[in-house]
Amino acid sequence: MTAVMGEPSQAGYFGSFGGRFVPEALVPACMELEAAFSAAWADAGFHAELDLLLGSYGGRPTPVTECRRLSERLGIRVLLKREDLAHTGSHKLNNVVGQALLARRMGKQRLIAETGAGQHGVATATAAALFGMGCVVFMGGLDMERQALNVFRMELLGAEVRPVEVGSRTLKDAVNEALREWVATVDSTHYCLGSVMGPHPYPWMVRELQRVVGDEARAQCRELLGGSDPDWVVACVGGGSNAAGTFAGFAGSGAALVGVEAAGGAALSHGAPGVVHGMYSYLLQDEVGQISEAHSISAGLDYPGVGPEHAHLAASGRARYDFATDEEVLAAFRMLAETEGIIPALEPAHALAWVVRNAGTTIPEGACVLVTLSGRGDKDVAQVRDILRGPAGQLGDGQAGQLGEVRSVRPAEQEPAPRAEQER
Repeated sequence: MTAVMGEPSQAGYFGSFGGRFVPEALVPACMELEAAFSAAWADAGFHAELDLLLGSYGGRPTPVTECRRLSERLGIRVLLKREDLAHTGSHKLNNVVGQALLARRMGKQRLIAETGAGQHGVATATAAALFGMGCVVFMGGLDMERQALNVFRMELLGAEVRPVEVGSRTLKDAVNEALREWVATVDSTHYCLGSVMGPHPYPWMVRELQRVVGDEARAQCRELLGGSDPDWVVACVGGGSNAAGTFAGFAGSGAALVGVEAAGGAALSHGAPGVVHGMYSYLLQDEVGQISEAHSISAGLDYPGVGPEHAHLAASGRARYDFATDEEVLAAFRMLAETEGIIPALEPAHALAWVVRNAGTTIPEGACVLVTLSGRGDKDVAQVRDILRGPAGQLGDGQAGQLGEVRSVRPAEQEPAPRAEQER
């Protein structure tokens, strides 16, 4: 049995999930990457350079903020791990700076990446500019429309943003195109994958690079809570990198771990095991095994699968997974802005929505909850404005109050059933 949040098996599995399902042309590249990361991760010099960059350039450590007004409103104690305050506005830089250092160590001259909400693309373009590397980012055409500001940010940083106009024109299709590009240019190019998904070693490598979030948060919470851990640790899940990094810091604690997916992309609630993008995990699929399209108000969570370690955490019972609807997310987005003066990205607003819905019920009154605020909401403000503004182009008091009171719009019969661990 794989240790909780420990190293995967030699073949890259967490329990029954993971592996390396790639074309023959990419097997040597994956093996080269695994060997390079293993050597780098055991090298104190690599860690020292990474830590220096994350501190002096990335703005780490990010703080834990206590939400006093929101806590009073919900009857629980809410803490936020503020990844929105990291350079580029999200947790993505932690992973990208590490992979860029590794790519340089491997002699690669170019980075490619996929992106949904644009934050991973921005982080990759940022690292490429910092290290003087070429950069191409693949992004679904629909996501480019929703995240036009981030597209311009990537271009301003010197990256080429290639629109993907096939399939659903979202993150799934961007990953497909990035993998095709990697096959064709593997000798000079490193694929800077943005989440804990894909073929081994990516799920393990990205989790380890994001572990800094959870390690920092646990030490900060213990200082704030007199040596104790929070009762609940909650994070949003698409592919699942911010959640995996957060959970890694608390896996050995007594805290309950909760991952929150988008209702229209809830692979762990509505999916079944299968292979997608080089990994065996839970994914949305039809009766003949074809991948189904995911939907989310958030461009970063409309992915039809989930990282294999999350599938293992769900199967083992160490973490639970639920989902939030678009309506709940909009309400939580506004609630945090109005009570704390913090505008979250739509992705972590899913985690906040779950906390709002369950405060005083699943989460007992007075319990302490840590939510990873994985990104800031600048990129989403125009989209949310267009959704919420009234006929006069302004948010009316009645509409604001109504959204602020939303606690759950999900029918009880949609509660996800627990799943037994699937054998490979």
